[in-house]
Amino acid sequence: MEVTATQTEWMVWRLKMNYDFMTTTKCSGRWRTRYASAVRCLSSHHALKPLVASLVLLVVAIYALGDKLRNFVASIFIPQYRYPYPVALSFAQVLVSLLFLNLLHALDLVHLRSYSRSLGERLLPSAICSSIQAVLTMWAKATSSSSNLFILMVPLLPLVTVAFSFALKLASPPASHITALTFIISGTSVIITASKGLLSIVPLEYIYGPLALILHSLSLTWLAKVSEMERHHPPDSQASVFDIYYTQLVNQSWVLGLLWFLHPERPWHVLSQANWRNLLFHGYLLAILLLGMVLSFLVGVVALCVSPFAAALLHSARHEAEVLSNYQQAAFFLCTNKQTK
Repeated sequence: MEVTATQTEWMVWRLKMNYDFMTTTKCSGRWRTRYASAVRCLSSHHALKPLVASLVLLVVAIYALGDKLRNFVASIFIPQYRYPYPVALSFAQVLVSLLFLNLLHALDLVHLRSYSRSLGERLLPSAICSSIQAVLTMWAKATSSSSNLFILMVPLLPLVTVAFSFALKLASPPASHITALTFIISGTSVIITASKGLLSIVPLEYIYGPLALILHSLSLTWLAKVSEMERHHPPDSQASVFDIYYTQLVNQSWVLGLLWFLHPERPWHVLSQANWRNLLFHGYLLAILLLGMVLSFLVGVVALCVSPFAAALLHSARHEAEVLSNYQQAAFFLCTNKQTK
């Protein structure tokens, strides 16, 4: 049987990928090497280049649909059951994430090391920022309408993340032309959103909105910085993506647990207000927690495997696409009306 050059390249690529997978899975600290090798192989093979773009679009689409569905469920659950407790909901989401990761570890699907105190201390600033940002975001969903200052801040997340990437001296900050393009798109999105008017703004949003933006970008950048520091360790002692993310979740559980205990809405009060006998209450609550778990995991893994800038783009892509799409539709509608007149 005659073997063509393309088939030979494909066989060599498959053998190389299998070899990389077998060698890197022997040590959980070589996760970044496996990721970089896979990207290089996909990029070098001309027939597989569209696969990279397809995977990126798939991740963005999954995140956008999950985020939209979670916002929809939260807009029904919180006012209908009168359950506006952001600290409790954020704490429950972290507990569900920890439970799911431990379940994967028990099934031997994911290898997790025990909690490392040194790694936990380095991730503590990121955990504090992420915990407070999650509470502020949930507070905005519980107290404000869909059109508020938090929505206006979403397109600015990539730009603030770029600033923190240079401030913390990350090894691979975004290129200047990508930063300029992001600045143009984000600025356009902010201008369009602001021109439509912001209704029902709670006065505290003027403080909480910018604070949540800064904390979110700082959390992503700090997470990537710790990941870079881990790569300088010996291969046998490097922490994997799941180890870092698991440690981050453990730190968040402590921070949110302490915050919930010190909050005026104590745990026993929040639990007593829940409608535990209603199955719809359980369904809505579980949907919010599971969707939040998946969205947070995607953003965290992208920040660890790619860059915090890519994670910020993933988080803000849906909003910017919706704003630009609505503006394009409105402009097209106005043009058609003028032509008919």
